[in-house]
Amino acid sequence: MADETPNTIRLAPRVTVAEADVRWQFSRSSGPGGQNVNKLNTAAELWVAVESLLGMSGAAKTRLRGLAGSQLTADDEIHLRDESTRSQGANKDAALEKLRDLVRRALVAPKPRKPTKPSRASKRRRLEAKKRVGEKKALRSRVGRDG
Repeated sequence: MADETPNTIRLAPRVTVAEADVRWQFSRSSGPGGQNVNKLNTAAELWVAVESLLGMSGAAKTRLRGLAGSQLTADDEIHLRDESTRSQGANKDAALEKLRDLVRRALVAPKPRKPTKPSRASKRRRLEAKKRVGEKKALRSRVGRDG
């Protein structure tokens, strides 16, 4: 969007979301970090409703729901959490980057499969191979039956 307002977050080319539609929550991170972990809320969690993403087609939103998997809530919101760094701001940016990655992947439509027919030569090779296997099995059964 050329006239992008300051209250929107750009997720991909032509895909934005209003800042008001993104819900943030911060909590204490797990893992190492000394006193930092015990005192500061550095883990960042974000929630955003799929329908609040502007500029995505219905098919792309459906693909996004599939890509989100267990990160999609019952309320049709994507819930992402990041606690990879000791900085709240960096974790917030990382969670937003996870959302951007999901959106970019959802925008790519899968290539439709083109049905093909086997060639005449491949059909002939397949039938010849079947015939050889059949002849080999027929030879096995005749050996023990004479008598």
